[in-house]
Amino acid sequence: MSGLVHIYTGDGKGKTTAALGLALRNAGTGNRVLILQFMKGRDTGELHALARIPNIEVLRLDQDYGFYKQMTQEEKQTVRRQHDRFLQIAAQGLQEKSYGLIVFDEAISAYRHELLNHEKLLELISVPSETERVLTGRNAPEALLQKADYITEMQAVRHPMNQGIPARKGVEF
Repeated sequence: MSGLVHIYTGDGKGKTTAALGLALRNAGTGNRVLILQFMKGRDTGELHALARIPNIEVLRLDQDYGFYKQMTQEEKQTVRRQHDRFLQIAAQGLQEKSYGLIVFDEAISAYRHELLNHEKLLELISVPSETERVLTGRNAPEALLQKADYITEMQAVRHPMNQGIPARKGVEF
């Protein structure tokens, strides 16, 4: 069976949540799962739960660099180097058929902000593979959308943030 490419995009909540749900489902069938978290270094609730599942591996930034607009040029270069390392790990996993699923969480944001190698990401989602691949992030560009077999757009209809309610532990992080 060949793996397909999923994109979860849009301005609504739930992109990472959907990807992690698929990761749980895939791991539950006995597959190894690799979750690459681009743009993320902050401690979140899902990390503690995922750490208890032996066939799920999570790689993320070595620290929280904040939002793109807050990063210095030096931090952007550091983040790009780490992201490109994630892509190399994914490439090796695809070549060795090590995983049933690879999640590229927030890779779309990293792509839009030029914080990863565009050609390498496009190659990783274009190459025929038995591995299912998922990309998440807002405003997916056409170059990525063209490679997807599934495209799901999360739409924000109402969000507590608009009423001044901050992100809550266990719900948004």
